[in-house]
Amino acid sequence: MTDLVSTREVAGDLLVKLGHVYSDLVVVGGDLNKSTFANKFQAEFPARFFDFGPAEQNMVSVAAGLAASGKIPVVSTFAVFGTARPFDQLRVGVSQSKLNVKLILTHSGLLTAEDGVSAQSIEDIAIMSALPSFTIIVPADGPETELAIKASIEMDGPVYIRLSRPATPVVHTKEYDFKIGSAEVMREGDDVTIISYGIMLNESLKAALDLDKQGISSTVINMATIAPLDDDAILKSVSKTGLVVTAEEHLIQGGLGSIVASLLAQHHPAPIEMVGLKGYAESGKPEQLLKKYNLTHNDIVTSVLKGIARKP
Repeated sequence: MTDLVSTREVAGDLLVKLGHVYSDLVVVGGDLNKSTFANKFQAEFPARFFDFGPAEQNMVSVAAGLAASGKIPVVSTFAVFGTARPFDQLRVGVSQSKLNVKLILTHSGLLTAEDGVSAQSIEDIAIMSALPSFTIIVPADGPETELAIKASIEMDGPVYIRLSRPATPVVHTKEYDFKIGSAEVMREGDDVTIISYGIMLNESLKAALDLDKQGISSTVINMATIAPLDDDAILKSVSKTGLVVTAEEHLIQGGLGSIVASLLAQHHPAPIEMVGLKGYAESGKPEQLLKKYNLTHNDIVTSVLKGIARKP
C-alpha cells in the first residue's frame, strides 16, 4: 500500500527544525495556525511568531517589513487567503522589491473538500505567475515538500510553496535530489509527454501504467517548479514524443497548461491536451471531487488518446 503523508504537517514540523538552525526565521500567521500546523512553530518560538487573525493584507505587509529588516519571514495560511486577498501587497510590497518573503500556504487546489468553494484555491498559480519575482513550487509529496522548503529558505528572494490539505501518496524516495528550477523526469517514453505537479503527479504515473497496457509509452515529468519553468526539459521531451498532456488541480486558464502551451507556441508547436478545472466546484470528499471534475488517471488516459489521434 502506498504511504500517505500530509504535506502541510511536514511543513509544520520542518519549520520548527529550521527555527533552531536559522535564528532570523520568523512565522507570520492568521487565524488558521492549527490547520496549517504553524502553531507548532508558535509553541517552540513564541517571540518569533506573529498572529494577525484574518488580516492577510496586513500579514503580507508586515512580512515584507520583516524581510527588509533582515529576517526570513514565512507567511502561513490557506492558499486562497494568502494569494488572492493580499495581491496588491504581494505585488508592490514583495515582488517589485524582490524581498525575501516565503509564502508556505496550505489547503490549495480542489482538495479543501468539505470546506467548500470559497476555500478552494484554483486560481493561485495564475495569480502568482503574474508576479515576475516569485519562485513557485508545488511539491508532489512529503519528501519533496521538505526539500523544497529547505531550498526556499536557503535562497534569497520571494517564494510561493503550494501545499495540500489531505494526506497524499508518497512518490519519492529519500534519495531524491530536488533542485529549484529543474524538472524531474519520472519515466521515459516515446509517444506522449505528461507534465504534472502536486497531487496530480501520482495520477499521471498511474495513467502511464495504464497506457503501457495499451502499447503507449509515456514520459512523465514532475514540474514541481512552475517558475522558473524548466523550458529545456519540456522542449527536449516534446521533440521526441510530439505530444504534451498537462495535468493539474487548478484552472486551465493561467495554470500549467497555459504556461506550457505558451512555451510550445513560441518554440516547438505540437498538439497539447489539458487536464484541469474549467470552473468552480463544490463541497465533497476529495476522491469524489477528483472524479466529478475529471482529475483522475482515467481522465489523463482519455486526454492522451485524444492527443494521439491529433498527432500528424
